[in-house]
Amino acid sequence: MLNIALPKGRLGEKVYDMLERAGYGCPSIKENTRKLIFENEECGVRYFWVKPSDVSIYVERGAADIGIAGKDILLEYSPDVYELLDLNIGKCRMAVAAKRDFYDDQRKTLKVATKFVNIAKAHYAASSRDIDIIKLNGSIEIAPILGLSDVIVDIVETGKTLKENDLEVIETIVPISARLISNKASFKFKTDEIERIVNSMRSEITKDD
Repeated sequence: MLNIALPKGRLGEKVYDMLERAGYGCPSIKENTRKLIFENEECGVRYFWVKPSDVSIYVERGAADIGIAGKDILLEYSPDVYELLDLNIGKCRMAVAAKRDFYDDQRKTLKVATKFVNIAKAHYAASSRDIDIIKLNGSIEIAPILGLSDVIVDIVETGKTLKENDLEVIETIVPISARLISNKASFKFKTDEIERIVNSMRSEITKDD
């Protein structure tokens, strides 16, 4: 059995549809149930739903052979896994945003609110900018409005939430999309099975293009 960790939510459903089209379907996964683990012995796959930010942990520690994680998670946590394929879905970007009238006074320490601490640190370290990181877990957009921070570092998809809160993107850090990742030991011992799935999914991506 190949153990596959899928992120809960719309992204995971999209990825499962790709896998189903590629010949790795598991009909029971579409049943209205609270089950989290689904098997198809015929195809040799076992799927399980996990929180998106936990996929890389399951894969890194070998509970899953492969999984799907956003590039943001891979950059933030640097799990010891192989990144096999850009699935070309779940596209967005990691960006710096601020109030429309923001001016970056280089003489002052820049207050940065984010839940992506490592990405923010690496980004500003590259330009030797002195920053004060404020770790938040949600509603990042209100931090500059209330004066908690000067800027935010966050994922931006459409930019609608920023616009509605009178914020704007001032810099794009990196494009983000969903990636197929593999446990290193699994890739060594289940190379053929994993590469078969990679090639099947690559074909699905090409069709979508």
